[in-house]
Amino acid sequence: MTARKNTNWFVYIILADDGSFYTGISTDVDRRFLEHCEKASGAKYFNGRKPVEIVYQEDGHNRSSASRREIEIKKLNRLQKKSLIDSGQVATELDNAEHN
Repeated sequence: MTARKNTNWFVYIILADDGSFYTGISTDVDRRFLEHCEKASGAKYFNGRKPVEIVYQEDGHNRSSASRREIEIKKLNRLQKKSLIDSGQVATELDNAEHN
């Protein structure tokens, strides 16, 4: 049995039908997207909104680093999030600190 701390966690951004971005974490982004679509097990954020598509994801995180990265992305303004999505680049101060 694999230890939970070794599980690969993803940070993802979903585009909502109102043009807003939702950021979350999961070990299975496709499953989580479907849960958001189903409403019952999805995020409250999607009450009154519909998830359209996954527009960004990062892998290689553990639970802790995924949570920190999620917070980091949530602090970005819309233009910064759009730039992140468009660039597809992952390098941040947090990533650099963890690799040193």
